[in-house]
Amino acid sequence: MNGTLLIVATPIGNLEDITLRALRVLKEVDLIACEDTRKTRKLLSHYGIRQKRLVSFFEANERRRVPEIVDCLSQGKDVALVSNAGTPGISDPGYRLIEELAHLGDFPLSIVPGPCALVSSLVISGLPTDSFFFKGFLPRRPGRKKKELHSLKDYKATIIFYESPYRLKITLSDIREIFGERRVAVVKELTKKFERVYRGSASEVLEAIDNEKVLKGEYVIIVGK
Repeated sequence: MNGTLLIVATPIGNLEDITLRALRVLKEVDLIACEDTRKTRKLLSHYGIRQKRLVSFFEANERRRVPEIVDCLSQGKDVALVSNAGTPGISDPGYRLIEELAHLGDFPLSIVPGPCALVSSLVISGLPTDSFFFKGFLPRRPGRKKKELHSLKDYKATIIFYESPYRLKITLSDIREIFGERRVAVVKELTKKFERVYRGSASEVLEAIDNEKVLKGEYVIIVGK
């Protein structure tokens, strides 16, 4: 029998945010494919899980790793797939492997649900949750980014973006220019010591961000309907 690929969600900040099932799976599998072996070892060590075989599985080597993991599963071994934080495949490595196994149809897939930054940020934002569109990261090039934002401005749904601290202010300015003064929330460092949520109009949130001396960490931008 072929082994099972278990897609395991891991904490997005606070290491206590992991399920009992996830811990059991990480203890029992034969192999863990992880975005960064160092970060995964830190999580495993925190929970006393040692002597596990880890392989790196990130964007640059994902295509090359897929056949290796398929071969491992073909030998009847169970594999856990994790990213650095949150749910694999959501703006993180994993989609290509899951797609390949789903296409082959001979390998069991199982999800071990848990933290996901986009869902947690949406819930805490105070913006409508009845319908939403997740865009993920916008293009880096200014022209392409503005074109993408223009294509989204008439969506009748709350829109969610991921953004780095280095482009946060520029992206908020572009959102204000294209979407106008809609209600916006910016969520920073969820579940961590410096967790923060900025809420208000696009201008109000941009002003609050401008007052921050240092921008670092991971940010989620939510734009209301």
